[in-house]
Amino acid sequence: MKKIILSAALTGGHDVSPRYPAALNYPITPAQIAADAIAVARRGAAIVHIHARDPQTGKQTRSIPIYREICDRIRDSGVDVIINLTCGHAAYFLPDPADESRAAPGSDVGSVDERVAHIEACRPEICTLDVTTANQVDGGVDFVYLNTPRTLRAMAERFRAAGVKPELEVFQAGDVLLARHLYEQGVLAGPPLFQFVLGVKWGAPATPQSMIYMRDLLPPEAVWAGFGIAALQMPMVAQAALLGGNVRVGLEDNIYLRQGRFATNAQLVRRAAIILTSMGFELATPAEARMILGLPPR
Repeated sequence: MKKIILSAALTGGHDVSPRYPAALNYPITPAQIAADAIAVARRGAAIVHIHARDPQTGKQTRSIPIYREICDRIRDSGVDVIINLTCGHAAYFLPDPADESRAAPGSDVGSVDERVAHIEACRPEICTLDVTTANQVDGGVDFVYLNTPRTLRAMAERFRAAGVKPELEVFQAGDVLLARHLYEQGVLAGPPLFQFVLGVKWGAPATPQSMIYMRDLLPPEAVWAGFGIAALQMPMVAQAALLGGNVRVGLEDNIYLRQGRFATNAQLVRRAAIILTSMGFELATPAEARMILGLPPR
């Protein structure tokens, strides 16, 4: 059966749950994030998706030195894995309740230069391009996740110049159509790589119906993956594989191994690998994943 690319999303940009046990060492520092990347690669993950965090505060950061340290630690380890850096930051618009044309304190909307600087400095093989503008909720706060077509085109052009392949994160059917439009316009090189983000509040639910519908909107040559949030992470692993896609797991999307038991990234990758191999699939090596994704060999 087909090779499945297993991706591990190690940290995310959200605040770490206060319930997560300190003894499990949620990856915060560059050393911890790199160590998790190496650990999951040894357990079958071909791609590691990374958000950098400030070692002092634990908050998401756009610091180029921190991103560079993470990438250098992974590369210097000698372990082969595809690095995928986020570009999802600096798109957080919190409207002022008194005048929604203005940004309220707490908003973080950056320029294209700010959003791509760490990509141009670190040159990962992949980076995310969030093809969505949507109402979302974080920590009980309503905000608009803001990515206009103009900004997406400009970021995609910078990625192409840097030799970095965008992973097109799509949260609902209209996002797939916009990403497909950008691809058909020549903004994105082929084969396009789509990632279905399912289960985010106000986005497409993590159901087989959502995944099938979004898959059927893709261009024929697209490579795609899909994942679910929280308790639906592992069911969506099986569903994506059955529908011809690739998969993603990790602490960014789910912090539990099962109800009441917290997980590590290595444990989530191992669980996904067991599910996939039990279904008769084989995990793609990083070298095989590069061939599938149209990336240059290492």
